[in-house]
Amino acid sequence: ALSTAGTAAAQTAKFDRFTYQGRSIEQVKPQAGEYLNPIIAGYYPDPSVTRVGKDYYLVNSSFAHFPGLPIFHSTDLVHWTQIGNAIDRPGQLDFSGRSVSEAVFAPDISYHDGTFYIVNTCVQCRGNFVITAKDPAGPWSDPIWLPFEGIDPSIYWEGDRAYIVNNRAPNETPRYDGHRAIWVQEYDWRAGKMVGESTQLVNGGVDLSKKPVWIEGPHI
Repeated sequence: ALSTAGTAAAQTAKFDRFTYQGRSIEQVKPQAGEYLNPIIAGYYPDPSVTRVGKDYYLVNSSFAHFPGLPIFHSTDLVHWTQIGNAIDRPGQLDFSGRSVSEAVFAPDISYHDGTFYIVNTCVQCRGNFVITAKDPAGPWSDPIWLPFEGIDPSIYWEGDRAYIVNNRAPNETPRYDGHRAIWVQEYDWRAGKMVGESTQLVNGGVDLSKKPVWIEGPHI
């Protein structure tokens, strides 16, 4: 018969007593010149921030939750207070039947000539859009729908001209699943429409032979 006594003895588990001690977040006090992360605790992904004078305004993803696109205000980038929601009435966007991971994500907020702009995507609604407000607390306008596919639009301001960059399909038949591109096109902010031709900035990534996937989230 095979003896297992030695094997069993060698595998005997031994435990040493230890005491775990933790400190709750309430007991952690930042020192002078320090702050405690997260600066906005909870469910607030994909933040975008714009500065107007001494004030900062932040918007983040809210997916299919309503009201959506919460707007926060701060004067130091550390202490934030919610002041409103950019999507606060059913007539703006319809999230009916949408799952939590759908609807609005990765918004971009900016400010120009007395007006706040949020450019965003609701793939399951209609696509890419712009909404505006004179007061970041609201009310925000109904969406101005943009005539291009893709996701993650962002406005880039250069003087008195605006450009929107975003993720779209490449200017060729996709070579593999996840082959996407970054495009830019001028946005006439006075007329609320795209103008001129679209230009492809990045096709897939640095090296297409390595098959980079889902290039997205562009900002200039």
